[in-house]
Amino acid sequence: MPAVTLADGNLNYQLEGPAGAPVLVLSNSLGTDLHMWDAQIPAFTQHFQVLRYDTRGHGKSLVSEGPYSIEQLGGDVLALLDALDIQKASFCGLSMGGLIGQWLAINAPERIERLVLCNTAAKIGTPEVWNPRIDTVLSGGAQAMRDLRDASISRWFTPDFAEAQPAKVEPIVGMLAQTSPEGYAANCAAVRDADYREQLGAVRAPTLVVCGSGDPVTTTEHGRFMQERIQGAELVEFHAAHLSNVQAGDAFSQRVLDFLKA
Repeated sequence: MPAVTLADGNLNYQLEGPAGAPVLVLSNSLGTDLHMWDAQIPAFTQHFQVLRYDTRGHGKSLVSEGPYSIEQLGGDVLALLDALDIQKASFCGLSMGGLIGQWLAINAPERIERLVLCNTAAKIGTPEVWNPRIDTVLSGGAQAMRDLRDASISRWFTPDFAEAQPAKVEPIVGMLAQTSPEGYAANCAAVRDADYREQLGAVRAPTLVVCGSGDPVTTTEHGRFMQERIQGAELVEFHAAHLSNVQAGDAFSQRVLDFLKA
């Protein structure tokens, strides 16, 4: 699989779709890798060159010393675009990926065509949530990641979906169990420290906010907060928990495509 060499290691990526088509960047959630978007690829690559990558600390990308920041992760995206000579792209990020999208739209607006913020918030959680998780993962290592995998099912998927669709759930939660504890903890710190509540008004890219009605992490209220502060932003809600792209599947893909092609 191809990789771009950054100053401190390699960033793993995949670029698929027709050459010359507009570029769409997909950014994964905390604890997953670029394959969390597999269900979207057949639909998205009909219209876009789809660039997805493993965020630093995840998948086959570098695991550098933490803690990380969203600014650092956004800088990785800009380095990836520069290395592939992509001047401007649309960006779709989920959860942590949505924080990266907010940072890019605020700090590198000339690079972002259209923005899709999925199951995310301008601020996700509190230090009281993140610090114990960081400590647990760093002290517990691989076993702690396997424990997190089991706990994540109820956050990532509604109970009815988790029960009815184990073949869709298992590969996704399996990514969490395989994630580097050090990389995961370093990214937890990035999410913990990010807060764009006062800066959202600076976003000028056309924006779609995607929410899950059963998302216990980033609620529809979090989505409405972003929609109200980003000029002209649209909002859509699916029957889903935190990973709406997996749970809503084709309906998610079609709504995002409709927005990106508008």
